[in-house]
Amino acid sequence: MDVPAYNRLAWDREVESGNPWTHPVSLEEIQQARQGYWQILLTPATPVPKAWLGDVRGRDILCLASGGGQQGPILAAAGANVTVLDNSPKQLEQDELVAKRDGLTLRLELGQMDNLSLFPNGHFDLVVHPVSNLFVADIRPVWREAYRVLRQGGALLSGFCNPAQYMFGCQEVGDDNSIALRYSLPYSDLASLSPEELDSCLRKGQPLEFSHSLDEQIGGQIEAGFKIAGFYEDRWPDHPLDKYFPTFMATYSVK
Repeated sequence: MDVPAYNRLAWDREVESGNPWTHPVSLEEIQQARQGYWQILLTPATPVPKAWLGDVRGRDILCLASGGGQQGPILAAAGANVTVLDNSPKQLEQDELVAKRDGLTLRLELGQMDNLSLFPNGHFDLVVHPVSNLFVADIRPVWREAYRVLRQGGALLSGFCNPAQYMFGCQEVGDDNSIALRYSLPYSDLASLSPEELDSCLRKGQPLEFSHSLDEQIGGQIEAGFKIAGFYEDRWPDHPLDKYFPTFMATYSVK
């Protein structure tokens, strides 16, 4: 199966169905960002520490697999030169909507997070990569490409899933409020689901997901050349697994 092509259409459908990660920021948020009061998310709930971002005015920033009209427009309103790359045309349309509505300049590129060949070496000061690498089977090329397009001293800010959450099978909760282990890791919708479950997923047009080990997430960044200089964990409010462990993580990595 051509996973990128399938997930492109799947995320276009997520826009149409109103997934929260496809909702553009408001005019009020853009106005506040222009006045210096702003924040962005890499993970569901915890804002990125301001120390990770610094003064973004005049800096060249790549929002990687980050369409949806959220991080990119905020950073542009705060004074950055922003490029948004995403695999979904409709996600990019959300960024275009905000740019036209609020008079922002954004460069929008349709592409895959593991292939940044349209950008030269050392082109960006920051790469902002919110939770999205669960939609590709191999993430090591993502880290290598992010490292290549960054300038020396630049930084990658990335959010990703705690792989442990995939052992429990999405959000299935028993009548006694229990959650049972279902899958071994690494998890893949294509390989871990039963034929019936996979068929249901495909018929619904849900994006295909893949777990990635911490060796791939953190070790992969180090292998690419990054120095991990910051880290935090996060939870998704009301997620069934929240009371057991943090389901998301974020790293600040320097070239």
